[in-house]
Amino acid sequence: MSRVTLTQWQMLAAVVDHGGFARAAEAIHKSPSTLNHAVHKLEEQLGVRVLEPVGRQVRLTEAGEMLLRRARQLIESAASLEDVATRLAEGLEAEVVLAIDQVFPPDALARALETFSREFPHVRVQLHETVLNGGIEMLYDGSADLVVSGLAAQGFLGEPLVTVRFIAVAHPAHALHRLARPLDLRDLIQHRQLVVRDSALRQSMDSGWLKAEQRWTLGHLHTSIDMLERGLGFAWVPETRILGALNEGRLKPLPLTAGGIRQIPIQLIHRDRDRAGPATHAMASALKQGVASCSEVEPFDMVE
Repeated sequence: MSRVTLTQWQMLAAVVDHGGFARAAEAIHKSPSTLNHAVHKLEEQLGVRVLEPVGRQVRLTEAGEMLLRRARQLIESAASLEDVATRLAEGLEAEVVLAIDQVFPPDALARALETFSREFPHVRVQLHETVLNGGIEMLYDGSADLVVSGLAAQGFLGEPLVTVRFIAVAHPAHALHRLARPLDLRDLIQHRQLVVRDSALRQSMDSGWLKAEQRWTLGHLHTSIDMLERGLGFAWVPETRILGALNEGRLKPLPLTAGGIRQIPIQLIHRDRDRAGPATHAMASALKQGVASCSEVEPFDMVE
């Protein structure tokens, strides 16, 4: 059975990449005879010629091209594995768990994850899209490294991250808009309000419900917005989630005499800042940068 080693494939790749044994030997600090022996041994073990002479140089045979193409995948995987091992030895986490409230601006989140991916491509990310107490519950359970929430967590210090504007909206043809006058609480409680369910399992709460007789409780913000655009109710939703619907006239702000806009401060909370690893700190920094780079949100002053 063939016992070709990764080192032999690396030496073959060096010979090909540098155009010959002499140049490859200089580049990887091996003697030409060592490279020559490794490649000839590889051919002997495989029973296939991988190099052929062309004047004073060598080139891959057709079989050699196919084999080296596949071998490069092994070489890259091995290098990646060594990089991961080095980072783990330095205290790098294998995974970062995020609990992000659904009201957090999606563009800021996407930019944060892009930034993090470039710096830590091998660290796994678990993203939990929570509502209200859902993220705080994960913090108390110790199951999230970072929590982004509009609620305070007892025993934890959060740092201001962004202010999210909620707007009371409904479909332009909704009965509330057909009243064609300023609206107050008495008008609202006569119509169906759409509310997103708290994702906490033990200490869920109602937030923003006006005690209207008609209420639909939904599981995700996307569902709520879809129902709004179908004219099935009214709700307060984050402005960043409905900019397109507002601009295109699929949704329209309700003309409330008071309370039509709510400003909700969102915090970034570490489970344990002092014991957090480099990937967790990098993710926190990326979230701040993601907010700062979004023109449609109102970040707090960034603190590095």
